[in-house]
Amino acid sequence: MVPLTLKVPVPSEYVFPRGALCLGVDAQVDFDRRGEADNQARDKETGERVWVVKVMDLDPEAGKFGRTTEVKVKVVAPHQPVPPASSVPGYPPAVEFDGLTITPYVDGNRCGGSSSKCRARMAYSLRATGMRAAGVVPGAAAT
Repeated sequence: MVPLTLKVPVPSEYVFPRGALCLGVDAQVDFDRRGEADNQARDKETGERVWVVKVMDLDPEAGKFGRTTEVKVKVVAPHQPVPPASSVPGYPPAVEFDGLTITPYVDGNRCGGSSSKCRARMAYSLRATGMRAAGVVPGAAAT
């Protein structure tokens, strides 16, 4: 099967070198299915449900140069990812992602009418197959 888009596999620590805090998990809505009882988006390649995990990027450089510290990672999974318990009371839990990929695209939303200059930029979307507590090795037995 030929993939529909370019998906570059990357380790979670490459995208979030200082870590990420989970702010919430929601089902992604498929706006073409509005009004249906189950309007959750499905992955075009696998048919699995798509969940949006909102995280705060802890990299101090993330808030500079027009970047935002809040990032959305789409997780393709049959069931809603459950954030781990926080290790610091009162703070969101630190998380990492399994099967993380980056998909680059051109963000043309900054292009105005014919009289304004186009300020399109290179952007990327993030997708993963799972979420886990930061520092936990996938498949490792708890002791």
